Amino acid sequence: EQRRSKTLSWLQEALQLTEFPHRIEAYDISNTGSTGIVASMTVHVDGKPLKRDYRKFRIRSTETPDDYGSMREVITRRFTHYLDEDGKFSARPDVLFIDGGAEHASAACTALEALGLSLPVFGMVKDDRHRTRALITPEGHEIGIQANPAAFALVGRIQEETHRFAITYHHESHTRSSVASALDGIPNIGEVRKRKLLARFKSVKAIREAELPALQSELGRAVGRAVYDHFHPKEETP
Repeated sequence: EQRRSKTLSWLQEALQLTEFPHRIEAYDISNTGSTGIVASMTVHVDGKPLKRDYRKFRIRSTETPDDYGSMREVITRRFTHYLDEDGKFSARPDVLFIDGGAEHASAACTALEALGLSLPVFGMVKDDRHRTRALITPEGHEIGIQANPAAFALVGRIQEETHRFAITYHHESHTRSSVASALDGIPNIGEVRKRKLLARFKSVKAIREAELPALQSELGRAVGRAVYDHFHPKEETP
């Protein structure tokens, strides 16, 4: 605890924050995959991940990769919820870390300003090996963090976690949409049951290959049979 507190105090000084960085929120935009653009928000409180506060956003304002526009949208949506005192978003962060450089941080600032909010924002700048090597202000002033190994490790972990969270969302969205389309047209299979099947079997392939008793234990006799028959149509007898 004491070591974490010392690390955060060092960051507060290095970044010239007026508030102690109890709550750090980090954001990443992910364009990989064919399911549109998604963004992740992770939360670290006193240096530890607070997973129940993580959030994912599907970008609505653009279909084509536009990191800055996407970042503006995410920050706008997140802090509109905050201003509306929406319970899930009611906490106020002490600092925002944005994956990317000064332009990404600047896009986040623009969105905050439009809502009449002022929060410290820093971009997380990567080295050639895609690891965070520094933080950068929206104006392009780079702040080295390598002098403090603990702070360097913490920012690296936050970036890694935020990136991972965005990527897993992509895989989930992609899997979910392929499962959804593969299960279309089966009697009595709606969204809830599709989700149930995906949670249990993880992929269309696994559902297709599942034995009848496994499907029935998950869905009940009749619906389990319907899913099984859908993937194993009876051979026509000549």
